[in-house]
Amino acid sequence: MDSISSNPVARRAFLAGTAAVGIMALPGCQSMGGFSMVEAIRRLLDISAKNAFAKLTAPGGFWDSEVARFDLPDMFGTSGPLKTLLLSSAFRQGLQKQLNVVAEKGAERAAPVVYEAVSKISIPDAISIVRGGSSAATAYLRGQTGQGLVGAMVPGLSDALRVSSDPVLGKAIKALSGVDLGQMAQSLATKADHSIWNQIGLEEGAIRANPEATRDPLLIGVFKVL
Repeated sequence: MDSISSNPVARRAFLAGTAAVGIMALPGCQSMGGFSMVEAIRRLLDISAKNAFAKLTAPGGFWDSEVARFDLPDMFGTSGPLKTLLLSSAFRQGLQKQLNVVAEKGAERAAPVVYEAVSKISIPDAISIVRGGSSAATAYLRGQTGQGLVGAMVPGLSDALRVSSDPVLGKAIKALSGVDLGQMAQSLATKADHSIWNQIGLEEGAIRANPEATRDPLLIGVFKVL
């Protein structure tokens, strides 16, 4: 033990290994040293989602995020007239940016769906999520939620597309003759769905890497030595 105690790196490795062994030995693997891992996962997801939506619903939220910014949905590159407009790099970038702006309205509709899913989530195997990758809890929640966010976002995105006064977006919508706003919103919601989960996963990873920043004793107790 003397060599371990005098070597910080070895000590951290020893503590992590001891914690892992302790977790695996617990009946049902649902608690650790008085901590509820199921509750820890719920708190992890709740804070991750709130951090993600705080960023994504702010002005420029999607566009300014390296993991949430998305390219043009496939639908916006299939129309003949729109294809011609997209030959201009300035028009393409302007349209991409405006669609990312519109997605902020979708995120506002998606947030309550995620919060409710977190509060009701069933976690039969908490240990695999606790010891999983940096976005293991997010991936699990996404699997439980399915296409729930897409359905929730479509009405808000349809409204946002309809009332937008952006000239670039207006030209693009006009060029998509024969395609209604509902179809456009569905295509956009699919992109936004991926972006939202990417952002939540990023926030989860940040918490796992530095649980102390949350000031939540439960998260610190569960994730600090893992």
